[in-house]
Amino acid sequence: MFSPPQPLKLVDCLSHGSDSRAELFIVEGDSASLSVCTLRDPSFQAVLPMQGKPMNTLKSREDRVKADPFFAALIDALGTDLGDYCHVESLRYRQVVLLFDPDADGIHSSTLMLLFFYRWMKPLIDAGRLMIVRAPMMEIVADEMSGELLAYSEEDGDRLCRDATGQRKPGYSKKRFRGLASFDADLLTRCCIDPRTRRISRLTIRDAEESIRIMAAFGAEL
Repeated sequence: MFSPPQPLKLVDCLSHGSDSRAELFIVEGDSASLSVCTLRDPSFQAVLPMQGKPMNTLKSREDRVKADPFFAALIDALGTDLGDYCHVESLRYRQVVLLFDPDADGIHSSTLMLLFFYRWMKPLIDAGRLMIVRAPMMEIVADEMSGELLAYSEEDGDRLCRDATGQRKPGYSKKRFRGLASFDADLLTRCCIDPRTRRISRLTIRDAEESIRIMAAFGAEL
């Protein structure tokens, strides 16, 4: 039986359809892709890696977006077109999940991906199909406490350190995660991949418009 070629770099899942359990992870690079692919459930979780930061598509022409290798692969993977031709019922997955490294580059990449969907696939946002999983930035190890203390920002880490020690003094250490590939298998599964335990939130039109406002305020090119 003839099988059509798979989109570039896509590691697909077995089930498909906008009304299925299927979800597409978008991750940063091959090392993150390998880590997620090793631990995902292949029955409903697919993975597509970026290579470097995605281009800013907010003001790009449609032909330029479609000529970009990553966005061409993403469009093929999703099974729907851009703009007025983006139809939720045509999706090959129930939802798209952004899963990026817990650092400045990851935050920037997630913003650029949000702007892509806002500009070119807004019906997916309107339908609640664009999600983000935030990986922890660091683990706090304190002498006085046992168990896992995970921080999702610098402020979160400082608060956990104060709570763990009672004051800012030696007695704790911060273990920073250097990308998804630095997570051990159990932590990556629990925090990022397993739908039962991960921290996931829906991205909205308001999130996109707030990102545009912040970028404009800081003089970023839109």
